[in-house]
Amino acid sequence: MHERISIDPQVCHGQACIKGTRLPVHQIVRMLAAGDTPEELLEEYPTLKPEDIFACLDYAASLAEEQITPLELLAGAL
Repeated sequence: MHERISIDPQVCHGQACIKGTRLPVHQIVRMLAAGDTPEELLEEYPTLKPEDIFACLDYAASLAEEQITPLELLAGAL
């Protein structure tokens, strides 16, 4: 994952990006969540590789795994 994701304070205000681009990880994950397919993303961004998309998902999963929120707290927030 880390060979495809970079965090540089000089690029996109330090947001995690696909290495060598200014394409933030959160943008790829949000587009997938909104229903875009990996194939559509690869067509829209010709420099993007399938491995970049998988690295973004892996990065997002790692962040979600880091924070543990009891489900009853989430239910109370709804």
